Amino acid sequence: MEEKSIKELTRAEEQVMQILWKLKKGFVKDILERFEEPKPAYTTVSTIIRILQDKGFVSHREYGRTHQYFPVISKEEYSKAHMGNFVRDYFSNSYRKMMSFFTSEESISVKEMEEIMELMKKEIMNKKHEK
Repeated sequence: MEEKSIKELTRAEEQVMQILWKLKKGFVKDILERFEEPKPAYTTVSTIIRILQDKGFVSHREYGRTHQYFPVISKEEYSKAHMGNFVRDYFSNSYRKMMSFFTSEESISVKEMEEIMELMKKEIMNKKHEK
């Protein structure tokens, strides 16, 4: 099965997608309502939605002259692709280097590191049982 290439989003596009992923579907006015102040202009959100359609993230249903938009790419699909690019671009494609970087940061507590270790142990057991 071939993995499809998912384009990166700009910060503004990602903001719109985060809202649309929560809404599941919505009109431009619905998306605009979810923005914090200062809200962008209606036309700005409308333009971003059209760009997201061109990038293959969003599709729509027509209701007369208005469109209801919905995500075509799930948040999980985007997260997976985005994290893969992040690890490749910033950590030489090494998850070990990434984990070393984050665990050496003072902002991660011992409790969080222990929780990460537990998650890793469970995943190791799952992978061993798949073989």
